[in-house]
Amino acid sequence: MPTRCILVLLFSTATVLVGCGAGSGGSRSDSAIGPAALVAKPALAGKPAKAGEFLFTGQASPASHGPIDLDGRYLVRFEQTAPEDPQLDFTVQTPFQASLQRRAGDTNGAIKLFSAAARTGRRELTIKGRYVLDVAFGDFPYAIRLTPQP
Repeated sequence: MPTRCILVLLFSTATVLVGCGAGSGGSRSDSAIGPAALVAKPALAGKPAKAGEFLFTGQASPASHGPIDLDGRYLVRFEQTAPEDPQLDFTVQTPFQASLQRRAGDTNGAIKLFSAAARTGRRELTIKGRYVLDVAFGDFPYAIRLTPQP
């Protein structure tokens, strides 16, 4: 009797899994739960970069962006999103880490921008030179925006 119950359970599970496949002719809402639905655009990336501004986005890390030429005071902001869990508490996640480096992978003289377990962060700093934006760690889609300040 226990063997029969196990076989019924296995058959039922297999039937459910086969019925959920992409080729099952599901409705449009069924396809919305696939990988494409998990790509989210942080609100910080909602508007294009203005003149003199830099905007970088990514789905995960590690990643490098640039090089970019900076000269002045900038408001530097980041935002992470968790498409699979919009209410995710980022304070209990591993910190998002980003820096500006003279060359990709060269941490000597790097300017640390963020190391924060948070959904968003911001800081102002004066930067002059040519840099690569290095995102060393971030498990979630992110945006980083550098906005010149007066």
